[in-house]
Amino acid sequence: MDDITHFYELETSLLRPEVRASRDALSKLLANDFVEFGSSGRVYDRDQVIEGLNQESSYPAPGRMTYEFSVRRLSEVVALVTYRVSRRMPDGEEFQTRRSSIWQLIGGRWQMVFHQGTPVHSLEAVA
Repeated sequence: MDDITHFYELETSLLRPEVRASRDALSKLLANDFVEFGSSGRVYDRDQVIEGLNQESSYPAPGRMTYEFSVRRLSEVVALVTYRVSRRMPDGEEFQTRRSSIWQLIGGRWQMVFHQGTPVHSLEAVA
């Protein structure tokens, strides 16, 4: 399996409701020292992310990876994944975020060690 397919599957697995609701599944995907810089600007550790996802009662469709999905190997055991997520808000407005994740091969399994979401306020701002 090529890197694009492999990491796309890993990233999109985190968008699936059954994975988001499973402490075990999330624990396998997120490294013990995982850190997230949320699109809100807040910083979250692994336990906070797992707890937050487990408490979601009815999470709306988290979005779709629309374009610009790429993988850059930083070493044999570290990969940087970047992409853009587009989400339709309840008011009908489209909200986009640029996402980046760092994955590390730990104990024979790829785990996310870092994630960041950055809001895209307008398409003109990214041109």
